[in-house]
Order: sequence, then C-alpha cells, then structure tokens
Amino acid sequence: MDLVNSLIQDGWLKTPRIIRAFKEIKRADFMPDDIKNLAELNEALAIGYGQTISQPLTVAFMFEQLQPDSGDNILDIGSGSGWTTALLSHIVGKKGKVTAIEIIPKLKEFGEENIAKYNFIKKGIAQFVCVDGSKGYEKQAPFDKILTSASAEQIPQAWKEQLKLGGRIVTPVRNSIWVLIKKSDKEFEEIEHPGFVFVPLVEDK
Repeated sequence: MDLVNSLIQDGWLKTPRIIRAFKEIKRADFMPDDIKNLAELNEALAIGYGQTISQPLTVAFMFEQLQPDSGDNILDIGSGSGWTTALLSHIVGKKGKVTAIEIIPKLKEFGEENIAKYNFIKKGIAQFVCVDGSKGYEKQAPFDKILTSASAEQIPQAWKEQLKLGGRIVTPVRNSIWVLIKKSDKEFEEIEHPGFVFVPLVEDK
C-alpha cells in the first residue's frame, strides 16, 4: 500500500481536500536526488543545512488541525523543501495565497525550484521569501492560517497579531504540536498535542 493510502487507512488523513492534495503533490519532487527513492518512507529525512522534510504522518496531522481551505491566505513558516507550501497551494487554489518563509537562502531556492514543477508561483498562488519567520510577514497579513514546520521555544507575538479573528496557528513548541484559535485580539483557545519531534526554528540572533 502506498504512503498516502496508509495515512488514510490509519486515520491521519480524513478531509477530502487535504487527501486530494497529498495524492496530487508528490513528496519525491521535494527531495534531493540521492534520497528520492525514500519518498514513500513515513519518516523525516535530511535535506541539508541541518533541516529535514517532515514525516508525512506529522504533516498530515498538522494539516488536519490547520484545516486549510479554498481561498485562504496562509503563512508557511520554515518552508524548507517546499512540500508543505505545494500542498497548501493546491488546497487554497487560484483565489488563495501561500507565503513561504525560509531563513536559509539555499533552502529557499531549493523550495522554489521544487514547487516550479506545479506552477504555483507562476499562477500567483505561492511566493517564497527569505526572512526570519519568527517575525511573521506583515506585508501579507492578516492571515487565515499560519503553519510552522520547526519548533519554537514559545509562540511569537507577531504570529498572534498577524492572524485574523477566527484564524488558527498550528506550530510545534518543543515536542508538542499546538493549535491556537484566535477568539479576540487578546484571547486564544489553545490545544496541545504532545509526542512529536521537530528541528528547531532558525531565527536571526
């Protein structure tokens, strides 16, 4: 059984639009040539510069918590190989926007090259920016959703401020995945899902 079907069978992938994205966007297209043959493995794999392409099970879980939808404006922090950006771009479609933030210049280029196969940049859905993700991205704010693929010590205030009312943040904090839902300018509903492992978020010191 292939990876996506096993994620569906094991209950990690549930939402039809998320399942469609996982089926259409091939993980192998976002991996260095020497490890493309490992794309069906359900584990995180090194892509250089101390970074990884996340474990598919973890990405599936985070997407189900994030609930990206058609037309959403989404911030994708720590975009790395570009895989999550491509998945999100597929889901938000022509009326949506995905801003991918990657602090490591070579990785930002790698992500852009990988996603070019799907024309999301050409269609104006995805854009890649090389900045410090901990500061969010004021230019495209406010966001419906914010996804982070690297672990922060705490959730930056900038992310909370750049989120729309009713929007959600899905981010690792240490070894838990946290879901924050914005109830008012100052109030967030917070849900913790422990038991995950991530690379740390790289910030400008």
